[in-house]
Amino acid sequence: MSNEKKSKVNGNSKNEQLEEYRVDDSGKHLTTNQGLKVSEDEFSLKAGERGPTLMEDFHFREKMTHFDHERIPERIVHARGFAAHGEFEVYESMKEYTKAGFLQDPSKKTPVFVRFSTVAGNRGSAETVRDARGFATKFYTEEGNYDLVGNNIPVFFIQDAIKFPDLVHAIKPEPHNEMPQAATAHDTFWDFIANNQESAHMVMWAMSDRAIPRSFRMMEGFGVHTFRFVNEEGKAHFVKFHWKPVLGTHSLVWDEAQKINGKDPDFHRRDLHESIENGDYPEYELGVQLIKEEDEFNFDFDVLDPTKLWPEEEVPVKIIGKMTLNRNVDNVFAETEQAAFHPGSVVPGIDFSNDPLLQGRLFSYTDTQLIRLGGPNFHELPINRPVCPFHNNQRDGYSRHTINKGQVSYHKNSLAQNTPAPASEEEGGYTHYQEKVEGRKVRTRSESFKDHFSQAAMFWNSMSEAEKEHIIDAFSFELGKVMSKSVQQQVVDMFANVSLEMAKGFAEAIGAKVPEGPGSTVTKSSPALSQENTVKRPHTRKVGVIVKSGFSGREVKSVLKELKEEGLQPEIISSKLGMLKSGEGEELEVDHTFLTCDSVLFDSIYVVGGKELDKKFKQDTSYFVKEAFVHFKPIGATHEGVSLLKDIGIGQCAGVVTAEKIDTFTSDFIEAIAAHRHWNREIV
Repeated sequence: MSNEKKSKVNGNSKNEQLEEYRVDDSGKHLTTNQGLKVSEDEFSLKAGERGPTLMEDFHFREKMTHFDHERIPERIVHARGFAAHGEFEVYESMKEYTKAGFLQDPSKKTPVFVRFSTVAGNRGSAETVRDARGFATKFYTEEGNYDLVGNNIPVFFIQDAIKFPDLVHAIKPEPHNEMPQAATAHDTFWDFIANNQESAHMVMWAMSDRAIPRSFRMMEGFGVHTFRFVNEEGKAHFVKFHWKPVLGTHSLVWDEAQKINGKDPDFHRRDLHESIENGDYPEYELGVQLIKEEDEFNFDFDVLDPTKLWPEEEVPVKIIGKMTLNRNVDNVFAETEQAAFHPGSVVPGIDFSNDPLLQGRLFSYTDTQLIRLGGPNFHELPINRPVCPFHNNQRDGYSRHTINKGQVSYHKNSLAQNTPAPASEEEGGYTHYQEKVEGRKVRTRSESFKDHFSQAAMFWNSMSEAEKEHIIDAFSFELGKVMSKSVQQQVVDMFANVSLEMAKGFAEAIGAKVPEGPGSTVTKSSPALSQENTVKRPHTRKVGVIVKSGFSGREVKSVLKELKEEGLQPEIISSKLGMLKSGEGEELEVDHTFLTCDSVLFDSIYVVGGKELDKKFKQDTSYFVKEAFVHFKPIGATHEGVSLLKDIGIGQCAGVVTAEKIDTFTSDFIEAIAAHRHWNREIV
């Protein structure tokens, strides 16, 4: 008997049994899970329109709690992650601004654990997708763990945490078909964007090259929110945190990123792991932006708005220390996956602001760890344990490791002389900054949060011509995947408020109605936002060296030696593995064949060739070089490689360095590699 017949024998078919559980929400009022009609779903309940979120907001807590528990066991967002251990050292005492102990003594090194991640995809998704990247750092300080939980983009999509479940539901694969994975190029995401226009600034970053970083080692990190530094005298400054990669901020190109997803879906984690194994330790300088409390309202943006950044030209970044990642994890599950970060894990001298997105995260993260890591004792897992001792009256629960001695587990008590006892501020006890808070209990947004387009326009104005072209292409690709013509047009009309030039560019590409104006009148720019102005160093760049038997041994080995001395990583590519002999009898060991690697996995290509060139070798070389060329990568050629380039049809142009003799070749080639890309190359 079929399963369907069996089911019908016992009553209705399984489909009919489930019918009573199917709900069509369209056209209905929004309610809580208890059926209470909700009057506002945009704003959490606050003490005054710029005040902190209130714990009594049952609607926010129900909505966020349900969201935090929606997926098990992987993280709902940031599921695809990779991590490493390291150390942090401050350059000079920050006593003037904060009493945080790990920011006082330049001679002390603080252990850190950093987890990088994509946001949208599941644990099995590819890594070079267009997405924000998580950049979460756990400092194991002597005063307790401090977690700086940020992204590689300094702003966010939404202004209030109550909308976070809505955002992620829109980004994730659409529920009716579970597609697409780890991508925003679909209807529900762009429908959310068009109808929640506070997202405009973040979308500009997401459509830029920042959303497809070359590696974790070459992307910035940001705390996103406004926090407070508080010094020993109780004086506070608003502060934003920045991680600046020593290698500069660099990206992939979109076609390259898509191909890497197929060639090596572990591209970013492999890069981080191999760099540490090779001793090329990733380094990031920590910078802070500081605003005096009395200057809070002296800017054309609200300092508490998480969709706004503080332009570096107006609020300079003060570099205060450096982090070095120098040890890979021993076990990805035990360390990377079980790591529990929380923006509420702070130390004396670091406090919060009333940023409503931050306020919601302070609730959400603990709630998430409870379900993901199986209960309230996730802090006892080795990767999460502080390096300083911890004592309190919390007991029992799932996965309890601590064996507490004694009969007392409450405060206050006399049986244990009222221990563990609270510590005074002088003894290192944490005290919250005493901000004055007044206001009615309201669900609303400050008027100062309602400018959604000025900084998005500033971002556009700050881009180089190549970066602007890439943004238009990104919108064209993403919206080209959207099926709804209405949503496409809504997005075009929305971003005409950012730049009419940009909106026209992708409107024409997707066949939408071209907006007529008036467009943005913002002329402000911030050069610090353009990757064109980043540090450019050749160090750790991978060079694919295409070689065949009969190559000019001594000269080529000399070039390879100079490349390595500059910190580059040449890897030999040929038709088959084994040893290659030069014309003089010298040998090179082949690292990859044309089948086991690809042009997109290298930062540059160096074509050497050899005396024994066959048709297949020439064809494979042609494919490698042409792809590198259209991805604007540096290309070098010496000896027979010069003729190979000519046969392919690539002559002298930006980023192409050739030489019959190698007198000045290596230095010129290294300079071309340091530039990262050569955007003024004409692609025919």
